[in-house]
Amino acid sequence: MPRRRSYYLAGLTLLAALSVPAWIWLVANPGGETARIKQRLARHFDVESPAFARQLGLLLGPAFVGGNDVKLLRNGAEIFPAMLAAIDAAQVSVTFETYIYWSGEIGKQFADALSDRARRGIAVHVLLDWVGSAKMDQALLDEMVAAGVEIRRFHRPHWTNIDRLNKRTHRKLLVVDGRIGFTGGVGIATQWTGNAQDPDHWRDSHFLLTGPAVAQMQATFMENWTKETGKVLYGERYFPVLTRTGDTPAQVFSSSPGGGSESMQLMYLLAITAATRSIDLSAAYFVPDAQSVEALLAALKRGVRIRIIVPGEHIDSEIVRKASRVRWGPLLETGATIAEYRPTMYHCKVMVVDEYLVSVGSTNFDNRSFKLNDEATLNILSHAFATEQVQVFERDLAQARAVSYQEWLDRPLHEKVQERLASLLGSQL
Repeated sequence: MPRRRSYYLAGLTLLAALSVPAWIWLVANPGGETARIKQRLARHFDVESPAFARQLGLLLGPAFVGGNDVKLLRNGAEIFPAMLAAIDAAQVSVTFETYIYWSGEIGKQFADALSDRARRGIAVHVLLDWVGSAKMDQALLDEMVAAGVEIRRFHRPHWTNIDRLNKRTHRKLLVVDGRIGFTGGVGIATQWTGNAQDPDHWRDSHFLLTGPAVAQMQATFMENWTKETGKVLYGERYFPVLTRTGDTPAQVFSSSPGGGSESMQLMYLLAITAATRSIDLSAAYFVPDAQSVEALLAALKRGVRIRIIVPGEHIDSEIVRKASRVRWGPLLETGATIAEYRPTMYHCKVMVVDEYLVSVGSTNFDNRSFKLNDEATLNILSHAFATEQVQVFERDLAQARAVSYQEWLDRPLHEKVQERLASLLGSQL
């Protein structure tokens, strides 16, 4: 997600002390409402074992269900037309939750499409994060409301709930007729349009899901909709009987600070611990905590190949880049590949383990996603689909520059100081 965190980091620079109000804010929001996972997870099975899928279902919920089909959509040139076509074809309902929704042509296209469906009597429900949609033109909201779209802003600030301001919904979910679902990394903004052809158009991936697991995605939307509105949406309009559309087992699960925020980190730790051969991680924001680094190091030491792609010079938050780089040393020294994507901002959030498990969705590899945000993730178990994602990863890797351990050691002193200062905000990034 674009890290425009001026709402609680206003005035922060890497070389200046934090203001007193900022320190108060950070202390008041240390990282969520649940206890951190403290133990090192033991390795009991690999990702291809039936026990792995069963444990993810039991610990994270819901269980994997078979009979799904998942399609990759790369960059806005593929993603937005597919999403808009699905909305245009909606017959009974559209549910849409997103973090970023800004003004611009693509924002107008979505507003027009959602408004058209609402005017035709289709139930359209839109949940926007209050912070993430702050740049949205009020005229777009007015258009949709006038057409009959039901819109809510997640965690709108009020003196009675100011403690929630730092806890955002970062989920990106679109479900049409309860039968077609989309999730991934894109927001509704100009940066995501095009085909990553220049620094003004970002590289990202989104995924189209059909089959029984769409009901899990719909239920994830309903969780926050009910939380924000007090209304329960149910029945055939939202949860129709779903039949098989493919052969792929899939699972959609969620996390939030108030109810299982540790689930997202637990999923990553379980997958890393179960890895036998390879971990390919596309990480828009890679700021691992000590426990995540320990799990990655343990995997490297038992022979797992680890490759990580992160943004390079084109990144929307330099402080995140610096807080990330300070943590690379042990991973690079132990044999991990960390490469910086060169053409544009790299906003993908995809993990592939042993060319079998593919984990996609809104989650970043950082404390904000693990502890503070409401997130949603789609897990897929499929050799064929995983092989496709590894091929995509390797095409991205070919456009990235690997950083060596020696290069990391030889960073100028001023960079090391800046990175240490940025790392002090690790619990908030």
